[in-house]
Amino acid sequence: MTGGTPARPLTVDEYAPLAQAQLPAATWHYVEGGAGTESTVAANRAAFGRFRIRPRVLVDVAQCELSATVLGDPVGVPLGVAPMAYHELACEEGELATVRAAGSLSAPTVVSIFASRTFEDIAAAAAGPLWLQLYWLHRRDVLQKVVRRAEAAGFRALVLTVDTPRLGRRLREARHGFHLPPHIAARNLDGEVTGFLHDRRDGSSALSRHADAFIDPSLSWSDLDWLRSQTRLPLVLKGVLTAEDAAHAAELGVDGLVVSNHGGRQLDGATATLDALPEVVRAVGGRCPVFLDGGVRHGTDVLKALALGAQAVFVGRPVLWGLAADGEAGARQVLSTLRDELEDAMALSGCPSLKDLDPTLLARGPATAAHDGFHGPAEG
Repeated sequence: MTGGTPARPLTVDEYAPLAQAQLPAATWHYVEGGAGTESTVAANRAAFGRFRIRPRVLVDVAQCELSATVLGDPVGVPLGVAPMAYHELACEEGELATVRAAGSLSAPTVVSIFASRTFEDIAAAAAGPLWLQLYWLHRRDVLQKVVRRAEAAGFRALVLTVDTPRLGRRLREARHGFHLPPHIAARNLDGEVTGFLHDRRDGSSALSRHADAFIDPSLSWSDLDWLRSQTRLPLVLKGVLTAEDAAHAAELGVDGLVVSNHGGRQLDGATATLDALPEVVRAVGGRCPVFLDGGVRHGTDVLKALALGAQAVFVGRPVLWGLAADGEAGARQVLSTLRDELEDAMALSGCPSLKDLDPTLLARGPATAAHDGFHGPAEG
């Protein structure tokens, strides 16, 4: 404290209690909650702790280069904003504040199909690349319309979420009867597609009822042909956790994969994303870029994911924490903190370039190293 003014948070985690203090209880539990016992949420964080960094010394790190190319677009840092619905729940300007914050780092933002601002307004506010996240809705005419609007607005890629044939059992949402306030809506979808979202019922989540009605659980590999026929944009699949699915996706020519378990919000007990990353990277074999989200809270987390083969890392909840705590400035500070911590970690690891990050930088305990395709050294 200086002169009665609270100090600016120095870590990403410090934004969580600030956000909780600003948000209604039901909204906070919607943002923070996972599926079931939330074991997957915990596993995502624990996985980062199992990998240790093996720093090299006597390396010139006077300048560290963080810029990269992601799906053909130059970015200032291999870090982006994961897709999350309804940013207006956290901040009045919603996704407009988010993309301005990401743009200050030339970082990509994946915009949810359930964004609370229009694609056109989001694109006008953005300085970094925009990708559009999709769910597979029963109504293909709605998907077709959304894709065409995104193309016209200048979005650079489509990200199809493939881990959500139905919504996970999100107990916190159900206990708090989560629903959208009347002034917040999915601005890019027809009202008939989002009609349940404002209805409050104790013991259930409006989002779960909506998903059951409008998300098509019959989505299969063969449906990707139809989506690709509707667009010239690159197609990225989000929610891949196994070598088998990664290899099949690469064989079909998808343009990218996001190793993701939906932030622990879908299948309770699913593999942590960092644990799944090595086998996915190995199965793809360079045929398409691999990205990661889930549990990222520190620059060292970003470093570890990049070292294991991710070309970029996406962060979710912390961006909403920043928005809730201090609007655009808070989201920008969350992303800047991760960027600065990544640069620190690279310098202290003896890695002045992203090209220096590979599995030999990491060590993992011997109990699990033999079972996950990780080929760096094991700790004794």
